[in-house]
Amino acid sequence: MQTILIRRGRIIDTSQGIDQVSDLLIQDGKIEGIDRQIDPPEGAEVIEASGLVVTPGFIDIHCHLREPGFEYKETVATGTQAAAKGGFTTVCAMPNTNPVMDTRSTVDYVLSKARSEGAVRVLPIGAVTKGSNGAELAEMGELAEAGCIGFSDDGHPVADSNIMRQALGYAGGFGLPIINHCETPELFRNGAMNEGWVSNRLGLQGAPNSAEETMVARDIALAEMVGGRIHLAHISTAGTLELVRNAKEKGINVTCEVTPHHLTLTDEAVMGRVNGDDSAFGPLSAAAYDTYAKVNPPLRARTDMEAMVAGLRDGVIDIIATDHAPHNSVEKLCTFQEAAMGISVLETALGSLMSLAHSGDVPMPIVIEKLTSAPADFLGRSDIGTLKIGALADVTVFDPDAEWVVDSERFVSRGKNSPFHGATLSGQIVATLVGGKVAFALNSIESNEG
Repeated sequence: MQTILIRRGRIIDTSQGIDQVSDLLIQDGKIEGIDRQIDPPEGAEVIEASGLVVTPGFIDIHCHLREPGFEYKETVATGTQAAAKGGFTTVCAMPNTNPVMDTRSTVDYVLSKARSEGAVRVLPIGAVTKGSNGAELAEMGELAEAGCIGFSDDGHPVADSNIMRQALGYAGGFGLPIINHCETPELFRNGAMNEGWVSNRLGLQGAPNSAEETMVARDIALAEMVGGRIHLAHISTAGTLELVRNAKEKGINVTCEVTPHHLTLTDEAVMGRVNGDDSAFGPLSAAAYDTYAKVNPPLRARTDMEAMVAGLRDGVIDIIATDHAPHNSVEKLCTFQEAAMGISVLETALGSLMSLAHSGDVPMPIVIEKLTSAPADFLGRSDIGTLKIGALADVTVFDPDAEWVVDSERFVSRGKNSPFHGATLSGQIVATLVGGKVAFALNSIESNEG
């Protein structure tokens, strides 16, 4: 196999406590060495990374590839290509497909598509209940044997407390987590966005923070009783963060994730306010109802966003996950109430997250940790999320300062639904390697034969 030397990059590998300018040698698809200077072996491809950051490949434990059943939104091929463009080398696919991933045959289909068409590694997540209908547990043993890394009815909360209790017990027997979409349906109702002054101004039905927090409190209590692993998907409120903090202090087996958009956007984005653009705060118009900013859980108030940033910085939040949710244009070019919920995230994740590092709100190594070693630990994988010698050569190279304007029409993903369209981001992926093979590279990458 090919030998690659990535030279003079700033290597950040939180699994080893490394943050230094060094060379990285890749051979036969695995990490061969890190040193201040490595002479290129004969015939090696040399990638010049001076001024660039080199990290383990990003891992996304929460994304929607839509296949089978919703190929008009996304496919395994397009979704994994978008992942590679965004610096991700492993993605975990949610089960809300058609049919739902609640049987081994559907999981096998997705894994087969990933092997034949995928640009990056795909790990499946099985459904908690049959059809994700919340009434009867799926065959968790079968799904675990098929390779599922956890169970979720994402898009639908497991509302029945007894079903959740059983699910935590059964999944715990396999050492796998239940990943719950925390939402109390009676409180969420027909919420189209966050309940607050923005929803009041726009005349839209709002969903209160308590819709999330009451379900989080229930899940934590059940996890404490049963002893299973509960993972809280895409948390978004300050109240949820405090519940998680208290649960961890009590030793309850709870983990959580936050999305790039809940770290960098507020409900004001529904009025078009991204990157400090105040233009939406004049007279209201149809353009102010930005359906691309409609997501579940909704973008919250600034105090909640700031709490998410603080929780990431102090370690209460375990992982950054994209919740990449591609939709086609018809599902977004409609009234706000009718529009589908979700944001296409994979290709803008790094650029939006780097705003936290540039502002000093979150040090860059923490951002990298939450994208690499932390999700690898969650998955129980020691061969990814690290640049240790012998690990798989999943590597992400990016320019932390490169500015670029988001043009969602140029996304590789079929989902063009991004509230960042037209915004200027700072931080761009230069190359993504999966198992030592280049899965994505910008034209500007410099390489030569050693």
